[in-house]
Amino acid sequence: MPKFAANLTMLFQEVPFLERFSKAKSAGFSYVEYLFPYAWEPNVLAEQLTQNSLTQVLFNLPAGNWAAGERGIACLPERTEEFKRGVSLAAEYAFALNVKQVNCLAGIRPKTLKHEIALDTLMGNLQYAADYLAKDGTHLVIEPINSRIDMPGFFLDQLSLAAQIIDELNHPNISLQFDIYHTHIMNGNVEKQFLQHLDKIAHIQFADFPGRHEPGTGEIDFSTVFEAIQKSNYSGYISAEYIPSQTSKTSLDWLQTFN
Repeated sequence: MPKFAANLTMLFQEVPFLERFSKAKSAGFSYVEYLFPYAWEPNVLAEQLTQNSLTQVLFNLPAGNWAAGERGIACLPERTEEFKRGVSLAAEYAFALNVKQVNCLAGIRPKTLKHEIALDTLMGNLQYAADYLAKDGTHLVIEPINSRIDMPGFFLDQLSLAAQIIDELNHPNISLQFDIYHTHIMNGNVEKQFLQHLDKIAHIQFADFPGRHEPGTGEIDFSTVFEAIQKSNYSGYISAEYIPSQTSKTSLDWLQTFN
């Protein structure tokens, strides 16, 4: 049976964040994720997980000033020390929340920063983070995000580059976060891309296109994609990271179809 998770940053926005845990449980989820935990004390979040018998499966490393438009700092050479402090903070939260996987957002490359320098910086930071997080048994994933619509200028926007980085680092604690929505935009043929990169994938997220809404609202053939996932040896989580087209409750028909 697929292990579907609810992304609480995007789902159940009808209620304040801390109330979304119970909403997810009531909707039938046993697993949750969200972008960042750092605005809350770890014990507050842990209490919500315990009260609702939920397992948190992912969050992101600190990604700079999100409100100001930053989308990660891992490729920025002048932010290396800040990145390392962020890894330490993420490790504390992962330990407190019993989260076994965290995602690193590469960031937006300034036009003045050469590609080669950004790549070297990213790889050095990933090596550091993978080593640091491994001490507590926390796995690191990297996520290609589309640069055409959602994050113009995002450095890690291609699956091929992510696969190259993983191969070159050859680190047992680094894998790929495969996002169906971003893959559809940048590469197309999601099923083919999934099977091609399956050996590197440790986490999956999804939304339909266009609109980044729930399955069935756009052009992605989720029946084919989810069937390919189920027939594969993938055993990780599959997270609903979409913006409901109406209410969160009415957006969950897919959960009955594919569960």
